[in-house]
Amino acid sequence: MEFADPEWHAELPSTNTELLRRAVSDRPPVAGTVLAVQRQTAGRGRYERSWISGRDLTFSLLLRPDSAPARTLSLPMAVALGVCDLLQHYGLTAQTKWPNDVLIAGRKICGILSERAADAVVVGVGLNVNMDAAEAAALDKPATSLKLETTVEHRVEEVLEDLLERLPRWIDRWEQDGFEALRQDFSARCYNLGRQVSVAEGRDEPTQGLLTGFGAEGQLLLLRDGRRLEVWAGDLS
Repeated sequence: MEFADPEWHAELPSTNTELLRRAVSDRPPVAGTVLAVQRQTAGRGRYERSWISGRDLTFSLLLRPDSAPARTLSLPMAVALGVCDLLQHYGLTAQTKWPNDVLIAGRKICGILSERAADAVVVGVGLNVNMDAAEAAALDKPATSLKLETTVEHRVEEVLEDLLERLPRWIDRWEQDGFEALRQDFSARCYNLGRQVSVAEGRDEPTQGLLTGFGAEGQLLLLRDGRRLEVWAGDLS
């Protein structure tokens, strides 16, 4: 996997939306295209949550994997491991949170959103780089940033360059062997593994149980009342 030099914009509504639009246009971009923005005004997280960025790193990747849609469930997990490698470079110990978050000491530092358009998959990444303490406190869930953890401000362009050097290792492994290539590393970093969890999707009743591991495609395996349950989507808490 090789990435092109990032295409930077001063402002966009959403890097994912823009790349998805281009993916089905008359002149679709090649695999490895990277679209980054200094300020995102209408970004989206999972379940259409808003993701507004200013001084943080927001970008999207376009991939064309030769894999079934079910397999792409674990693609954000590969990207999360690349983010963990980046944070280790800065002296930080990161944890994964299924299916698409990266945490430090239980506080969210990165969110990942994967979306499909025709034969393309667009992966959006939002990494808190220069968020300050006041901004973090204003969020509805515990959050942190590179600046808060390292006490220095970082150039988002350099952070993206460092991350793009680390992502191919994990994406290549995923493309070759799917989640099995990630299982050991993702499980070792998983914040919730071995804990009682609740997984909710939309307005459905939450599914609860002991998180014992992951299935062949990265789906959650929960144990409840002696029965094993598989969960393919939802918010984990």
